[in-house]
Amino acid sequence: MTNRPRRSRLALAASATLGSVGSTLLIAFSVPVQAQSPTAAPERIEITGSRIRSLAAISSSPLQVIDARDIAASGATNLQQLLLKNPVAASPAISRTNSNFSTSSAGVATIDLRNLGTSRTLVLINGRRTVAGVPGESAVDLNTIPTEFIERVEILTGGASSLYGSDAVAGVVNIVYKRHFDGLSLDAQVGQSEEGDDKKKKFSLTFGSRGNDGRTSLMGHLAFSDQGAVFSRDRDASSIDQISRGTRGPAAARQPGDLFIADRPFFSGFTPQGYFFTDNNTFTYNRAGQPVGANTNGTDGAEATGFNRTQFRTIALPTQRALLATKAEHTITDAHSVFMEGSYALTKTRTELEPLPLASNDILPARGGQVPAGRIVNGQLVRNPFVPDHIWNDISDTDGDGVPDYFFTRRMSEIGNRGNQADRDTFRFVLGGRGEIAGRISYDAYVGYGATKEAQTTSGQVNVLNFRNALDAVRDTNDVDGDGDRNEVICADADARAQGCVPINVFGRGAISPAAARYVGAPGSLTTSTTQRVAGVTFSGDAMQLPAGPLGYASGLEWRKEFARSEFDALAQAGLNGGNAIPPTSGGFDVTEAFVELRVPLLKDRPFVKALNATLSARASDYSTVGNVSSWNTGLEWSATADLKLRLSRTQSTRAPNINELFSPPSQTFPTGLSDPCVGVTATSTGTVSERCRATPGVNANITANGGTFAATQADIQGISGFDRGNPNLKEEVGRSTSIGVVYAPGSLGPVRNLTLTLDYFKVDIADAIVLTPRQFALSQCYGGNASFCRFVTRRVNATGPNSAGSISFVDSEQSNSGGSGVEGVDLTAAFALPLAGGRLNTRLAWTWLKDGFEVPLKSAPRDRFAGEIGSAKHKAALDLGYSLGAFGIRTTTTYIGKSAVDDQFLAGNFTPAGRVPAGSVTVPAKTYLDLQATWQVQKRVELYLGLDNALATRAPLIPSGASDASTTGAETDAATYDPIGRRWYLGVRASF
Repeated sequence: MTNRPRRSRLALAASATLGSVGSTLLIAFSVPVQAQSPTAAPERIEITGSRIRSLAAISSSPLQVIDARDIAASGATNLQQLLLKNPVAASPAISRTNSNFSTSSAGVATIDLRNLGTSRTLVLINGRRTVAGVPGESAVDLNTIPTEFIERVEILTGGASSLYGSDAVAGVVNIVYKRHFDGLSLDAQVGQSEEGDDKKKKFSLTFGSRGNDGRTSLMGHLAFSDQGAVFSRDRDASSIDQISRGTRGPAAARQPGDLFIADRPFFSGFTPQGYFFTDNNTFTYNRAGQPVGANTNGTDGAEATGFNRTQFRTIALPTQRALLATKAEHTITDAHSVFMEGSYALTKTRTELEPLPLASNDILPARGGQVPAGRIVNGQLVRNPFVPDHIWNDISDTDGDGVPDYFFTRRMSEIGNRGNQADRDTFRFVLGGRGEIAGRISYDAYVGYGATKEAQTTSGQVNVLNFRNALDAVRDTNDVDGDGDRNEVICADADARAQGCVPINVFGRGAISPAAARYVGAPGSLTTSTTQRVAGVTFSGDAMQLPAGPLGYASGLEWRKEFARSEFDALAQAGLNGGNAIPPTSGGFDVTEAFVELRVPLLKDRPFVKALNATLSARASDYSTVGNVSSWNTGLEWSATADLKLRLSRTQSTRAPNINELFSPPSQTFPTGLSDPCVGVTATSTGTVSERCRATPGVNANITANGGTFAATQADIQGISGFDRGNPNLKEEVGRSTSIGVVYAPGSLGPVRNLTLTLDYFKVDIADAIVLTPRQFALSQCYGGNASFCRFVTRRVNATGPNSAGSISFVDSEQSNSGGSGVEGVDLTAAFALPLAGGRLNTRLAWTWLKDGFEVPLKSAPRDRFAGEIGSAKHKAALDLGYSLGAFGIRTTTTYIGKSAVDDQFLAGNFTPAGRVPAGSVTVPAKTYLDLQATWQVQKRVELYLGLDNALATRAPLIPSGASDASTTGAETDAATYDPIGRRWYLGVRASF
C-alpha cells in the first residue's frame, strides 16, 4: 500500500490547486507532511506565521503561497514581477520602470505589502533575515533572488514583529529555497516587446546530488539574465515633453477636467544653444545659429527654441544579473544535522537621461548668477571675446563693479547625457545546525553574514569651480603662454591656467570646444556598503499534553548588527557638480532580542467545535539606537467542522528607524509636481492664503512685475529644489493590526471537494509613524495658516536670472515621528480544480478591497486618505486559469486594477479655494492586463513554452507631468502601478536530466 501525505481536509482542498497557475493561493489550515517509513519519526515542519514546528503547521493569520510551478508559469525574470500581480502587493518604491532619476539604487526591485511602505514589509530567506539591497534601508533587492532555486514563497499579511522582529508591520515575504535536488535542470528564455525593445535573455542551471547513503546533499544554481532598455522617445505617450493643462495658470481658474489633457510641447528652457538674459531681452539661437528671441514652445508658428528632454529619458532600465546559490546539508545522526547556505549576486543597471541643465546662478551663486561679460584690466574694461555683439550691446553693469553682466541657462549637451552605471554585489552566507534533543525538543541555530556593495559611476555633470574659471576669458594679446599666438582666447586667471584651464564659449549650440568640455566635465562616483551580521537559536516542541492536545511552544534568542555607508565623490558632496548636494551617510545599530510563542489547545471534538486553539507570542528587543521595544500577538482558531474554520488575531508590531532615517545629513533633491499656493494671488485678493503670501518677501515684487497677479514662469516651476534630512532622535513606530477570517473547504462535498474559499477582514493602524513631511502639505499648511511649516519653505527675495522674485527656491523636508498610517479592507480568495474534457482545469481568484487607507503627516493634521487613489486602487484582483491536456497546457493570468483617483492633497493644492474639487472626483479608468503562457511537453524531460505578457496591449493611463504626484518622470504615467511598456512575448525551453 502506497503511503500518502497526512493532511487535514482543508489542506487537501487547498493543495489540490497549489502550483497550478500564476498568482497565489491561501494555505488555509496546514502544510502537508509527507508520511515516513514505519520506523521513522514523522517530520515536524515550520511555516511562516509560527515558529512552532509541528506535524500540521497551522497559521492563524492569512498566508498565501507561490510555488515553483507558479514562478515557471509566469515567465518572470525576477520575483518582483510575479509578486506585483498579487492584490496584497502595492506599487513598489523602486523598480526598473520608476527609478531612472534615482541618484542611487536605480533598478533595485522591492516589495510593499498593504500600501504601508517598503520599510514595513520584511523579506526573509528560509525564515531568516537577509541583507538589504538599498544602503541604509531594510528593503531587500529581489534581483538577488534566484527564482528557479525557489521551492515556494510564503506571504503573511498582518503584523508579525513578535515572531520575526522589526519591520514586519505590514507582513512578511518568506522565500523558501529548495531543500534537496537531484539531477540537472536548465531553463533558457528569450523575448522582447512588440516595439522591438525590452529585449530579454535568461538562462539558469540548477544541479544537485545526494551522497553518503543520502545523509549528505549538495545543490547549486547558476543564472544569467539580461533585460534591455525602453526609452521614452519610443512610446507615443512620452515622446515629447508635456505638462498637464490642468495645472497651468492661476489655481482658482484651473479646471479639473484638464488634468489628463497634455499640453505638448512643453519644452525646457535649458537648451543646448543657451538662453541669455540681458537688460531688455532674452536671446537664444535658431538651428541655423542665428540669434533670435526665445520662444520655448514655438507659439504663433515660430520655430520652437526649447529642448525636448524626453528624447533622452528611459522608461525601463537595462538590467543584467548573474546569480550563484548553493546549499548543503549533512546528517550527523538521525537527530542532528548541519547546513550551509551561500549566495552571490552581481547586478548591473544603467540610467540615462538628458544632459545637465545649468544656470549661471549654479556657477556664481554669490553674485546671484550675474556673469561678468569682461573684466577691468589696468583700469580699462576688457570684453570677454566670446560674448557676441547682440549680448554686449544690451547689457549694463548691474552690481556696480564696472563690468556689464548677463545671466544664462544652458543644456550641457557637449558634456554628454547624464546617467549612472551601477555594479551591485550581494553576498550572503549562513551556517547552522538543527535537530532534536531527546526526541522532544527541536532546535535550529545559525550564524550569518551578508553584504551589499555598490560601485556607481556617473556622467554628464560639471565641475562648477572649473566652469567658473573657464567663463572668465580674455584674449592673449601679451602672449602670456609664450606660444606666439596673440589672438587666442585664454583663461584670465594665471593660477587656473597653470592648472589646465580651458576657456569656455557658451553662446550657441556646439560652441563648447572638446577641450573645454573635458576641462569642465566632472565624472562622478558613488560607493556604498551595507553589512549585516546575524545569529539566532530557536527551541520548539510540546511542553505538555492538555485534554485538547499538546501545548506547543517556541522560544529563542536573536542578535543582529547592521552598518551602512554611502559616499559620493567630493564634488557631489559639496554640490559643486551642477547637481544635488549629497553628503555622505554612515551609521549602524545592533539589537538583541528574545521571543516566546505558545499554541494552547482549548477544546477538541465537541459539538460545533472540531478544534479551538489560542496562540500567544511576545518579543522583547534592546536596540542600541531606540532602546527597549516590545511586540506581541494573540490569536484564536476555531474549527467548527472539518470544512469550516474561523480565525482571529490581534497584534502589536514595531519598526525601529533605519539607518537613513536616523543619520542622513541634509541631501538635496529636485521635487516635481509641486503647486505654488501663491500663484494667482493679487494685490487685493482676500483670505488667509493671500495674506500670508503677500507677507512673504519677494511676493509683492512678483505681483507688481506681473500686472497685479502673482505668476510663476516655466523656469520657476522647473527650478524648485529642497533638502531631505534624517533625525537621530527618532523613536520606534508602533503598529496595531486586527484580522478576522473564515476558511471554507468542503472536502466532504463531492462536486466541490476541490474548492477552497477564504474571506479575511484586516485593519492596521500605525502610531508615531516615521515620515518625511510631504512638500505639498508643507506649502498648503504654511500659507493656509500653520506658520510652523514655513520653516521648510524658502522664496527668492529678488529676481535671479530666469527665476522671478518671490518664486520658490527650496521646499525642505525632515524625518519625524509625527505621522500615522493605516489601512483597512477585505481579502477574498477562491481556488477550484476539476477534470474537464479529458484534461484538468485549475482556477484561482484573489481579490482585495481596500476600504480605507490613510497617512497623517502630523498628529494635529487631518488624515490624508489614499484608498482609491492612483497606486492604491480600492479594488484589485488576479484571476488565474489553467488547463492541461496530455502534453499541452495553457495558463492565463488576468490582473485588474480598479478606477483610481488623483491624490486629494494634490487637488487641494492645485485648485483653489480648497475643496472646490472634491476628493475622488478626478479619476483614471480601471485597467485589465492579460498574460498568457502555452506549454508543450516535447519529451518526458523537455518542455517548450511560449508566453505573451499584456497580451491585449492595454495602454497605461496618460498621467502627464504635473497631473499627479504619481506621474513617473519620463513615462507620463504611474510606471510602478501600470505597464508602460506594452505587449511582450517570450519563448523558452526547460529540460531536466
